[in-house]
Amino acid sequence: MVDYEVTIFTGSLDQATSYNEVYIKLVGTDGESHRTRLIDYKGSSAFIRGAVSDFTVSCSVSIGKLVLIELDKQRFLFFPEEDWFPAKVVIKSPEGDTYTVPIYRWITDSKVHRYKEGTALRVFEDNHRHGSNSREEELKRRKEEYRWDVYKEGIPHCIKATNPCSLPPEVRFSFTKTVQFTFTALEGKIELMLEGLANCKKKWKDMHHLNRAFWHKTHMADYVQKHWKEDVFFGYQYLNGINPMLIRRCMALPSNFPVTDDMVFPRGQSSLEEEMKKGNIFLVDYKLLDGVKPSVINGKKQYLMAPLVLLHKTPQDQLMPIAIQLKQTPADDNPIFFPTDSEYDWLIAKIFVRSADFNVHELNVHLLRTHLLAEVFTVSLLRNVPMVHPLYKLLIPHTRYTLQINILARLLLISKTGVFTKFSASGGEGMITILKRSMASMTYSSLCIPEDIAERGLKDLPNFNYRDDGLRLWDIINRFVQEVLGYYYKNDAEVKQDSELQKWISDIFVHGFLSKKNTGIPQSFTSVTELVKFVTMVIFTCSAQHAAVNSGQYDFDGWMPNAPTSLQRPPPTKKGTTNEATMLDTFPDVNATVHGMAVVWLLSKQSTDFAPLGHYPKNHFTEETPCKLIKKFQERLEEFEASVKARNGILEVPYTYLIPSEVENSVAL
Repeated sequence: MVDYEVTIFTGSLDQATSYNEVYIKLVGTDGESHRTRLIDYKGSSAFIRGAVSDFTVSCSVSIGKLVLIELDKQRFLFFPEEDWFPAKVVIKSPEGDTYTVPIYRWITDSKVHRYKEGTALRVFEDNHRHGSNSREEELKRRKEEYRWDVYKEGIPHCIKATNPCSLPPEVRFSFTKTVQFTFTALEGKIELMLEGLANCKKKWKDMHHLNRAFWHKTHMADYVQKHWKEDVFFGYQYLNGINPMLIRRCMALPSNFPVTDDMVFPRGQSSLEEEMKKGNIFLVDYKLLDGVKPSVINGKKQYLMAPLVLLHKTPQDQLMPIAIQLKQTPADDNPIFFPTDSEYDWLIAKIFVRSADFNVHELNVHLLRTHLLAEVFTVSLLRNVPMVHPLYKLLIPHTRYTLQINILARLLLISKTGVFTKFSASGGEGMITILKRSMASMTYSSLCIPEDIAERGLKDLPNFNYRDDGLRLWDIINRFVQEVLGYYYKNDAEVKQDSELQKWISDIFVHGFLSKKNTGIPQSFTSVTELVKFVTMVIFTCSAQHAAVNSGQYDFDGWMPNAPTSLQRPPPTKKGTTNEATMLDTFPDVNATVHGMAVVWLLSKQSTDFAPLGHYPKNHFTEETPCKLIKKFQERLEEFEASVKARNGILEVPYTYLIPSEVENSVAL
């Protein structure tokens, strides 16, 4: 007889405990064990939450190299059938080898479940060594659990699920996340109800009245409230606010933006041509919004402009707005506004720009380019790539909670009765128009920050912290991905032969980018280099990019005048007609304002089970080399974080959204 030492690790998730009987079978290259009931001195507590329990499985002869294990659980006496969440199983063979089998899945029935030994294997390698029956069974089950659906034509496809409860248990929020997310949402709603603001359809009386509704203040939100009117802060937000994705260097004025030298340089100290040659002129064009049908809120038509904004980098390296046109077509009733105009003419122009920016940011930059893409990456991974595959092990931490948060977004934010639909200018029909137009302009290169920054002509723009931190993080992630995938794929031929890898990218091309070749998204992988770049983009999008455009939502948008969800008066058709009363009449009503505040507060509030970039609490990788590479990755992130904190120490406004310990591993909020 030979003995195998078996250690079962039950997960630490809430309700992971089971008092059912657990059975195991070990399957090796030379044979298999009998199905054995696992009993140890702990008795009924062997499989409680967080337990680590040791057992012995005896065989008449060695089973050779471990290939997989079979697990099942059965009701014990009067106990009901209970769900169980095993994390992993470690087996020590009589030959002295140690095998780790990652599981990290709920077992909810009494069926036999097969799990592969944890060495990461590509499909052709697995077929050669062990056969593929268990792998095929796993993917068949997954394809039944994770199905594609079309939420709206013309935008990325999504998971077929009506609510979070229809998701498989292992991809749902933890109990902790659920409680804290619900509490944060209720906290804001109750506070609004107590203040009598949630259902108030009146306009704001004065700025003091508005200030009283600004109930939660972060350090940055307080700074925004104090500086929102200033031109230098208006320009700053295009670089280091929550939407650094629109600004680009301007080498020639658009034909529909007839700005002249005497308009922006009235004293003749320079000219637009000279400043453009020096690279000092920048443009933000909201043409995406042109002709979008605005919503109706509280029975009143809303207004959403499609502005053009010209900015100038001064000798002091400040980015200052110098001209704003609020509609795309030049006309006598579409004046161009300048800093030399009256205080409220210039301020109301900037307010219309900030409202346009809010709507483009939320739908294009935030929802489409992080949330919806992350969902596509996740569903394709879960449908096409088994747990034993190195790509699964590398990407699964970057999918955590994504499916549930997106389902909640579709139910609570962008549905017919959703908060965004009810209280934003682009809610409803306009929202779908913007998403479809955004899809038409989305390219692979625009999702890769090195290419995007170069294409927008922003490589040498000073004080651009999003760019500096983002490029550093891209390089760190890219190096890690290159090292890990380079360990498994030694040449381009191995990439081409991996059918599961090819199915993953094919599904992404079809369901995420709607089979549009002009996006530049690969339809298949032909080289290791191509694979590394794409996987880097996936990880960067799901972690760093999402953090950059999500985490500061309350900081920058909590104070409504800096980011109105909607505006309910048209822009002035001539100058000299605005004042503070006009501005207050233009702002969204009280209920629209405070619901917007509550939503951005909710979406900026991290839960305590937050998993930061580079941390892998589930040990899917079991080999020594990738585990060492993960440690190196974490060390590089720590070094980068120290340098960012040192820089932030000398900045008036620290840029914190890409500090690795503050960046969540996945789109989880």
